[in-house]
Amino acid sequence: MLKILSAEFIGTFWLVLGGCGSAVLAAGFPEYGIGFLGVALAFGLTVVTMAYAIGHISGCHLNPAITFGLWVGGRFEASRVVPYMIAQVLGGILAAVVLYLIASGQAGYSMADGLAANGYDLHSPGGYDLTSALLTEIIMSFMFLIVVLGATHRAATPAMAGLAIGLCLTLVHLISVPVTNTSVNPARSTGPALVQGGWALEQLWLFWVAPMIGALLAGLVYRWLAPDNPDDEEVE
Repeated sequence: MLKILSAEFIGTFWLVLGGCGSAVLAAGFPEYGIGFLGVALAFGLTVVTMAYAIGHISGCHLNPAITFGLWVGGRFEASRVVPYMIAQVLGGILAAVVLYLIASGQAGYSMADGLAANGYDLHSPGGYDLTSALLTEIIMSFMFLIVVLGATHRAATPAMAGLAIGLCLTLVHLISVPVTNTSVNPARSTGPALVQGGWALEQLWLFWVAPMIGALLAGLVYRWLAPDNPDDEEVE
């Protein structure tokens, strides 16, 4: 179990450092910045790379919402849900600390520049309000979990799961970065919010509540749509 949780810790660390790091360090770099497209691709690449690195160890959840959604969908043991979530959140926090240490090494850096924390209203990249942020995060989390549940189904092609999930996360970011900076992952949101503090910490609740609602709905829907456990299937 220690190795499994360590894999989740390392994987989530890479997701937050790679994804948020691309936003903080590379997105707005003068003339050569990678922009929204680059950040979206970076988040997707972290998932793809970790899927093949640790998928055979822990399943490569990297996200409390995924762990919760898999449990709701009948794919994951209840006894492992909380340990997985703790490992994921700790990995996200360490990544945010490391990112801050790197970013603060630049002359003139200020915490006001942020750590790619998620937000709404004044802290939404596009100025979107609470309702838009809540709706976006629920729907994006729902669709992301539908892809996760489908790609990891016993009838799916296992070798393609990491690629499908990573591409889906890229698409999710392309849609929702302007609205909330894209969470769909409470661990990704918690690390930067804890390090940044202030408004980011005050708005963190939404980026736990919305992904969990989306994951709950996806788990229930996919369990009905295509049961993975033969015991869940209706007897004709």
